Amino acid sequence: MDLQAIFIMFMALAAGAIVKGATGMGLPLIALPVLTSVFGLQHAVGLMAIPLIVTNLWQVWRFRAEARAPRLAFMPWFLVYGALGIAIGTWVLTALPERVLVLALGIILLAYVGLRLLAPHWSLSLPLAKRLAPIAGVGGGTLQGATGISAPIGVTYIHSMNLDRPAHVYAVSAMFLTFSVVQLPSLWIAGIMRPEWLVQGLLALLPILLFMPLGQWASGKLSRKAFDRMILLFLGLIGLKMVIGI
Repeated sequence: MDLQAIFIMFMALAAGAIVKGATGMGLPLIALPVLTSVFGLQHAVGLMAIPLIVTNLWQVWRFRAEARAPRLAFMPWFLVYGALGIAIGTWVLTALPERVLVLALGIILLAYVGLRLLAPHWSLSLPLAKRLAPIAGVGGGTLQGATGISAPIGVTYIHSMNLDRPAHVYAVSAMFLTFSVVQLPSLWIAGIMRPEWLVQGLLALLPILLFMPLGQWASGKLSRKAFDRMILLFLGLIGLKMVIGI
């Protein structure tokens, strides 16, 4: 990589790390589009594998007390079916165009944001969340495998349960960690991953570990309402980006 590419990678990862520290998500949402524009989608997805595992392992450990929360009883099946979706999505990454899928997901995401704005107190009940877990898991895993970003389905599903901040951060971090751990060998098996991308992923940890604590510090100053609005803002921006194709 030349110096310009290294600088762009550093800034994209630093910005994503701040957002992830504050909200529990945002690293791939912010960094991947930039990295894709510089390196290409397969390279960007491969480069992000190690950073996603390390950062989400950190946050799962930090919020581990939430693991037994009754409201998170939907997580096991969601994660199991998400692992299945990874295999499907990795095949999509190697074989199929993604524009139609991305457009449909963007529309669904914007519809969800609109629903939450019109009915801010709406949330999924735990029984319904359990029934939807296989569908959301396969969808989120497929999107993660195909594009490196599972948030349009996974985070939308988790956010719809109106969890408090610690439970929300734990749930999305557990999702990202599980998906990333399954995706790494899937990329090897599919012949996509290259050894030098793993090395680049290790180097990418430097700006992430430097800037994530800044986001965590900022998050301590957010109210529950402000945190919820920030998540909706991110979801809305992702949906808009998907629909208009940038």
